[in-house]
Amino acid sequence: MKVEWRISFLFIISILAALTFWNYQNRVYDWDMPGYLGSMYTSEFPNSPDKVRIITYDEIKKEAPADHYTDIIGIKQWDIPRQYFVKNTQSFTEQLPYFQIKVGYILVITIFYKLGLSSPMAVLFTSLISYFFSGLLLFYILKLLFPKKYWLAIVLTVACMLLPPMTYMSRVSTPDMFIFQFILIFIIGLIKKWSKWGMFVLLFAITFIRPDYITFTLTYIMAVFFFYYFREKKIDISLIAQGTVLLAMYLAIIKFYHYPGWKDVFYDTFIDRRPIISTHPIDVSLKDYLSIIYIKIIYFKKVTLSVSIMIAIVFWRTKDAWVRMISVLFLVNVYIKFFFFPQSAALRFFFPFIFPLFIMMLYVLSKKYNDLKLEKIA
Repeated sequence: MKVEWRISFLFIISILAALTFWNYQNRVYDWDMPGYLGSMYTSEFPNSPDKVRIITYDEIKKEAPADHYTDIIGIKQWDIPRQYFVKNTQSFTEQLPYFQIKVGYILVITIFYKLGLSSPMAVLFTSLISYFFSGLLLFYILKLLFPKKYWLAIVLTVACMLLPPMTYMSRVSTPDMFIFQFILIFIIGLIKKWSKWGMFVLLFAITFIRPDYITFTLTYIMAVFFFYYFREKKIDISLIAQGTVLLAMYLAIIKFYHYPGWKDVFYDTFIDRRPIISTHPIDVSLKDYLSIIYIKIIYFKKVTLSVSIMIAIVFWRTKDAWVRMISVLFLVNVYIKFFFFPQSAALRFFFPFIFPLFIMMLYVLSKKYNDLKLEKIA
């Protein structure tokens, strides 16, 4: 069996390498790229905002296909904000806090840039290499779940890595693929029963990479806190301390980078992208919010159906309170993310929470359909 797993591991590496190269050939220089490059260059040239703007777009123009670059700079009549970003330093600079708060992600692309990659490729390479390692992590998880079915682990790994959200996240300049591998490590930590401090280090890294994941990291700590409180009738002070540290780090990052706030993000994304933020104060009413939620949730029905099926299978196949709680945690975070950022057309925003629910479904099924003898996840 060990020989079979070694062969399957080598096979998966070759498949993942081929898929990663395929995604590289289909890489996308999208309009998020200037924001992340601008954030990186701002750290290098903090007192030269004009230089940051100029070098950002010059470097992209050198490398991006013509159609990608024209999309980035917005040549169509309705692409007024993008036209401002490329020409107006104030407009461009005021957009950067939306991107700068992803501190860990900016740090990683900066490292790749310092190692010799071009700045656009440093961003894209981060997604591509994260895709490759995510495939390895997924294969390892499936090996844990189906220890005697190496062929099933291979098939499921390849099938999952070919899912449109996975291939898309690997091709674009966003932190979604990068953070996804940390979510997979989080799942491994659950299965391997890491200590609460080991899990905290991981939660700290996730929040540092993407502070908007504070909702996920805090809900996990809260869920664990109440689970053990009701089971053992004890208050775990260490969990309160962990949550406090994560929240303090989040608030410090938001304050340091002068993050505009949720209303600004919501307005600029779903109502009207402002060319210059400081000259256009906004007011998002409850009616505005609910009308957008109503429209977006209609297009979220496929996700709702999918996660409903997965959570139903989990509750059907296991009565383990911990497994059920963790599954509900992922489900709840899908909708927390939706109600904060209802971009229903972009599955990449929700996939890092949907996929772990799929893994939990496989976990409960694995206990029935093979002789796996995992202890309770803890």
